[in-house]
Amino acid sequence: MTDNSKQVEFMRRALALSREGVTTGHGGPFGAVVVQGDDIVGEGFNRVLSSNDPTAHAEVTAIRDAAARLKRFNLSGCDIYIIGVPCPMCMAAIFWARIDRIFYVLRPQDAEDIGFDDKFFYEELDKPLHARAVPVMEMPDLRDEARAIYDLWPEKSDRTHY
Repeated sequence: MTDNSKQVEFMRRALALSREGVTTGHGGPFGAVVVQGDDIVGEGFNRVLSSNDPTAHAEVTAIRDAAARLKRFNLSGCDIYIIGVPCPMCMAAIFWARIDRIFYVLRPQDAEDIGFDDKFFYEELDKPLHARAVPVMEMPDLRDEARAIYDLWPEKSDRTHY
């Protein structure tokens, strides 16, 4: 297991990436590193502004980098170091990547203090689909067509599982 001095080193790299991203105009003050054992295998910072991509958060860019370097989408056995508690999208990306642990420094209130408030998103996700601010509309008439596509997946002999 990684000792505390390595954890501090990894977090300082995430902090440096956070500073780099914001000072170079790429996006908000967020950076992340993905670590496997004692090695950084992925890193990134927020690139929302420079890429016009609302999904280009630090955690997502670091996960994409790690997955490309490791040549696998399942990042179990890895940890992620980030400046603050992840937003719901990034938390979901971390879950999908099967990352083992999340290390952070700043709390949600710290992000709120500078204008990044994820509370709305968390509240919306707690609501049933029909009660959300963005309408979620089921189209049941196409269910059979859609289900036929889903049913292709279990039949694939070359599919990969988590």
